[in-house]
Amino acid sequence: MKTEVRANWSHTILICKKCQKRAKAAFGPEHDKSLSKALKRRLTSGKGRKARLGIVEVGCLDICPKKGVVLIDSRAPGIWRIVRDDADIDRLAEELAGGAAS
Repeated sequence: MKTEVRANWSHTILICKKCQKRAKAAFGPEHDKSLSKALKRRLTSGKGRKARLGIVEVGCLDICPKKGVVLIDSRAPGIWRIVRDDADIDRLAEELAGGAAS
C-alpha cells in the first residue's frame, strides 16, 4: 500500500469556503459564484494533483470580511488576502501563478 502520492503542485492556494458562500459575489467577467472556480478557470493546466498548482477550499478561517473572500497563498502563509468581487481576477491569477506572493 502506498503511503505517499506525488503531486505536480508548485504551491497551494487556500480559499475560505464559507466566505464564498456568504459574499454572494460574482467573480471575473464570467460572473462565477465562487472565487475558486474563477481562479481554476485561469490557473490550472491540469486537474487534481496533475495541475501545476493546487486550489483548495477550506473551512472557515474566522476572518469573515463583508463582501470578500479570504485567500492564503502557501508561499506566504503570513499574508492573508481579502478578495472583493470587483477584483481583477486575471491580475490576481497572474500574481498567484507567478513568483509574486505578496
